Amino acid sequence: MSDTYTPQQNHLLEAFPVDASMRLFPYLELESFPRGKVLYEPGHTLSRVYFPIDSIVSLLCVMENGASAEISMVGNDGLIGIAVLMGGASTTSRALVQSAGHAYSLSTPRLLKEFNCNRKVQQQLLRYVQSLITNTAQTAACNRHHSIDQQLCRWLLFSLDRLPGNTLTMTQELIAHMLGVRREGVSEAAGKLQKLGVIKYRQGQITVLDRLRLEQLSCECYAVVKTETDRLDTRRQRLLVG
Repeated sequence: MSDTYTPQQNHLLEAFPVDASMRLFPYLELESFPRGKVLYEPGHTLSRVYFPIDSIVSLLCVMENGASAEISMVGNDGLIGIAVLMGGASTTSRALVQSAGHAYSLSTPRLLKEFNCNRKVQQQLLRYVQSLITNTAQTAACNRHHSIDQQLCRWLLFSLDRLPGNTLTMTQELIAHMLGVRREGVSEAAGKLQKLGVIKYRQGQITVLDRLRLEQLSCECYAVVKTETDRLDTRRQRLLVG
């Protein structure tokens, strides 16, 4: 596949049982995801699903007037294309690459065959779907009830959890687009964090200098989602048992 990237760098694929890995891994295709690439639009029929390695993909709710807001994000923790697991043939959101990197893709029929025949794989994937639903619901509540400052902290923490380092290549304009707020609001919130020494922002790169302080400044939404995600993470449970 690649000397640099392996399927095990995606947490879902890493936790697949050996028999499922042997059947599916030979058919995985490594793809490059440039920032800004749209994987699918609402109503798109999914012929392939994606397992990110070092990229992050935002799932966006799109309005009739073209406005959009992020409802969830997927990185090396999960799968893009959960609609196929729920019996739906098409999507209701836009999938946009917010942080460039790579992902493995797999044909939908192959994943569905394994999903329907392998109870362990089915349970693992449904646990991930539940965690993604929790993320989506909490994001909706956060966007309604919490300040832009808190939303930005939550968003940065979610992004960091899906990246290997502490630096994000991201413009304030794109963050505003994800949060569904004005760029000026994000600029002001980022400026506060920078003055506090929590982040450093320069030329489209955000480096988190004090993660603990960032967690303290965030609303409870990050902790709620993180706790539920860890509880449902098959990979984490296996490590704890071991």
